[in-house]
Amino acid sequence: MTTLPGYRSNRIIELMAEPAQFRGVDWLKDSLQQALLLELATLPPYLCGMWSIDTTSGGTQVRDTIRVIVFDEMSHLGLACNLLTTIGGTPRLADETLVPAYPGPLPGGVRPELTVFLSGLTKDSVRMYACIEEPDDPVTEAIPAGFTSIGAFYTAILDAFRANPQLITGRRQVERDMAHHGSGNSLAALNTLGDVESAIAVIKEQGEGTSASPQNPHPAVQGELAHYYAFLEILHGKKLERHPDHPDKWDFTGVAVPWPTTLPMGVVPKQGWPRTGPDAPDPEVKALLDKFNRVYSDMLGFLEQAWQQDDPNQATDLLEDAVRKMRALRSPARDLMKRALPDGSGKNYGPEFRYVAS
Repeated sequence: MTTLPGYRSNRIIELMAEPAQFRGVDWLKDSLQQALLLELATLPPYLCGMWSIDTTSGGTQVRDTIRVIVFDEMSHLGLACNLLTTIGGTPRLADETLVPAYPGPLPGGVRPELTVFLSGLTKDSVRMYACIEEPDDPVTEAIPAGFTSIGAFYTAILDAFRANPQLITGRRQVERDMAHHGSGNSLAALNTLGDVESAIAVIKEQGEGTSASPQNPHPAVQGELAHYYAFLEILHGKKLERHPDHPDKWDFTGVAVPWPTTLPMGVVPKQGWPRTGPDAPDPEVKALLDKFNRVYSDMLGFLEQAWQQDDPNQATDLLEDAVRKMRALRSPARDLMKRALPDGSGKNYGPEFRYVAS
């Protein structure tokens, strides 16, 4: 099997530097593999934040906002896989050199100033979420612009598809009706350039909004904001509204967005929680950590296999297996978030999202 650049590489920066005339099928396959790793990289931090919210003491508004974003990102991962297979590529997910580890950079060198970490919901974590989703030209200037955005990378991918529409074959497309999660969230077969344009528009606009509005053009409910602005509402503690005298301007002047009560999950250290030494977990915590990592790894394996099938029914079955594994992650994660770290910090454990080979 071909060795691919790991997530800690600068491969996206290198791909963006290649002249347009050289952006053919090999460039697209390489870029789309990096794109699906980018989509995967967003899920663990968002899930940790969402799972840490104690909804018995309120907090459902913020929990529901992040939950919508998580479902969007799952759809984006599936669409990125369909974009890769429609040009004859094969997604790779179940590989410890490819799966993002935390704390660490986003895959490929996107926003190199940003360190992505796993923790419970905090002001720092929400600020980090917003930095991940930040557009090149935000409607509201809240966080300094970075180096290379996810949206700019997808724009380059779309340009390459438009220059090479003959590469679109409709091969190994996995479909799933998820319209109940939003108008753009279903996994659709990408058989034409129009299909590809629609898929990339969903990925970009759900995350960044448009140049004219912070609203998500593909919402689950009317008025839903793109991810970047939804995270900023949580950070500011206020809803984003149009300026009454300047309809093209938006500001955080709406009703309050209360900060939720959370379980105090600490920041997962490099290479995960220590397994030996004075800070080693007790056997029950170790079993939870290992269980979570095993289920997460199985989920990635099922996802990878789903896009390797020529039989659509087999692909659907494997995707369902992956979804079941995804749902099974919450219980051990929440159990870990209720177990105190042995260092006296007042913080708790949480999931590591480490890939372990079978």
